[in-house]
Amino acid sequence: MEAQTADVLNRVDELLPDLIDDVRSLVAMPSVSGTDGENEAQAHLAGQLGQRGLEVDHWRIDLDALTSHPDFPGMEVDRTEAWGLVGRLEGAGDGASLMLNGHIDVVPTGDLDAWTDPPFSGELRDGRLFGRGACDMKAGLLASCWAVEAIRTSGVRLRGDLILASVQGEEDGGLGTFATLGRGWRADACAIAEPTNLDIIPANSGALTFRLSVRGAATHAARRTDGVSAIEKLWPVWQALQALEARRNADVDPLMTRWDLAHPLSIGTVHAGDWASSVPDLLVAEGRLGVAVGEAVEDARADLEAAVAEACTTDAWLRDHPVEVEWWGGQFASGRIDADSDLVDRVRRAHGTASDNRPVDVYGAPYGSDLRLLTELGGIPTIQYGPGDAKLAHGPWESVPIDEVATTARTLALLALDICGVA
Repeated sequence: MEAQTADVLNRVDELLPDLIDDVRSLVAMPSVSGTDGENEAQAHLAGQLGQRGLEVDHWRIDLDALTSHPDFPGMEVDRTEAWGLVGRLEGAGDGASLMLNGHIDVVPTGDLDAWTDPPFSGELRDGRLFGRGACDMKAGLLASCWAVEAIRTSGVRLRGDLILASVQGEEDGGLGTFATLGRGWRADACAIAEPTNLDIIPANSGALTFRLSVRGAATHAARRTDGVSAIEKLWPVWQALQALEARRNADVDPLMTRWDLAHPLSIGTVHAGDWASSVPDLLVAEGRLGVAVGEAVEDARADLEAAVAEACTTDAWLRDHPVEVEWWGGQFASGRIDADSDLVDRVRRAHGTASDNRPVDVYGAPYGSDLRLLTELGGIPTIQYGPGDAKLAHGPWESVPIDEVATTARTLALLALDICGVA
């Protein structure tokens, strides 16, 4: 096994320039969720996997069937087309299988003036690669791809299958991984190369998207006291949600104690009124409710609904015109690897060998991810381990350290040798 380990690690190092070029090229493809670019990037990667000799399953997802499924995890952008993609390096047939999972979609760029470099430039400087999706998570996805390629071209034959799943729609609910599981793809273990600073994440909190509709009574602004401002009526609800957030974070799972807020509750958009000189009669606020590790989605929803209802009882207008709560878009349940799984230890060992024993922490993440679909629906022990810092994701300074990309590829290749076995 030592000889095969050395061969594979040497091959990863030899392929590193190609890996970096590949990441830069993929970052240059604007695969924003719900755009044609998302599908085009998936097709591009499918072609690459085929050229590298993998068995490729690239299929058009039946969105009508998928979205009508009772377990569908939600979607926040309109799509008329989406594609699944799995590449398989077939093993000898008598070993365990490993899936490497990653998403190819990225979030919008936001204010272009906030970017130092164009967001899809793939700029490389000072040991970092910059651009939208560099950190979240094209570098991790391609580190997974090149880990597979290093094994394939090293001459090492695995006993079990090594499966690479590239998914769409992770950012707005997880439809790609949901479709991949529905397609029948499974493995004995899974690693998602999301940005973790090369730490190991075996659990995620959840995140539920909600919408509040606050009703008022419109009138001319010159006679505003004859109307009821929907903006003003949001305030008691806002205060109630702040109190709810504090209560829900008073006692958290030990894996989540590193975070100031393990399960944040926030309002991200507020829209009210249609004329500056009118008292607004409708306010719509949309936000995100964090779900505690191990908490049922239904219980989290009920907690917020109860807090909103209680706030309405304190206001004479809201008692007769209660705020409406709607659950829409991405509905991320929490997820956690089974306690009896040894996957965390195996990743830790692989990381130690790949990084010259660089320290690694184990903790839970305060955001939702596809980990919960793989563990809960797929029954697959799953962890997150990958390059980059999640705090840079979704922002104008998004970037990833090249050395962490290399370490991720080395670690995942070693993990495949360990789990799949060598024929």
